[in-house]
Amino acid sequence: MRQIRNERETRFDAGGASVTEASRAALRIEGLTVRFGGLVALDAVSMHVDPGEVVGIIGPNGAGKTTLFNVACGFVRPTSGTLEIKGTAQRRLRPHQLARLGVARTLQGLGLFPHITCLDNVMVGAHRHARAGFTTALLGLPPSDRDETALRERSLAVLQELGVTEVAGRLPGSLPYPLQKRVALARALVADPDILLLDEPASGLSAAEMDDLGELIRGLRGRMAVMLVEHHMDLVMSVCDRIVVLDFGKVIATGTPAQVRSDERVLAAYLGDEVDATDESISEVSGG
Repeated sequence: MRQIRNERETRFDAGGASVTEASRAALRIEGLTVRFGGLVALDAVSMHVDPGEVVGIIGPNGAGKTTLFNVACGFVRPTSGTLEIKGTAQRRLRPHQLARLGVARTLQGLGLFPHITCLDNVMVGAHRHARAGFTTALLGLPPSDRDETALRERSLAVLQELGVTEVAGRLPGSLPYPLQKRVALARALVADPDILLLDEPASGLSAAEMDDLGELIRGLRGRMAVMLVEHHMDLVMSVCDRIVVLDFGKVIATGTPAQVRSDERVLAAYLGDEVDATDESISEVSGG
């Protein structure tokens, strides 16, 4: 039986084992409600992502996944509730503040700058680590040059880690979509974030490319907290430590992939209806 005490005390899983303390969470959402006019997009949603943990957010279309992601990114301000990043409440979070807070994100739309090279796109994400001040960089003084060299080397190293060094000098629009997605991910990772927010990272990828993505995300475990919004259930089940399931803006289940597989509310609300049960991993979930 799940047992939850005060929000600052220890939480327990279904077996009674301590799994986290809310105060340790890299990202914590408590009682979050978002209303758009008369529509309740999120209804008292609570969840957390601990340091080094990969947490998936799933649910049918219209469940509130994108709204939850947009709140975490500062695109949407909640009607009520609390968003904490590394223990500090963020009451008026804006997207441009994320890098300073140690948060990086990738979006479905990629957001790559089309008229600069892939390397320069990645370097944009690396400027969190620049040492030179704004005036120095603006005047092009030597410290800025040293910064640029260091950021270029850092960016090339991340492109190499993702296996796409060869695209460094090309424009994003000249690349196939899966390679553009890798460049966008490199731009997020080059900041060495404490928290990485991924919005539908598997969209548009082949099965083989999705396998590569899964291996990459698993490699991030322990390095940073990852919140993953995704509808490809085989990827979610293979990379996530925990999964939060939304339906009609409410959390209907939270647990390990194994626990979610066997939750009747999840099967009824999402997995049994929305996912192709011919996939081996989904067949397990839906009892096929």
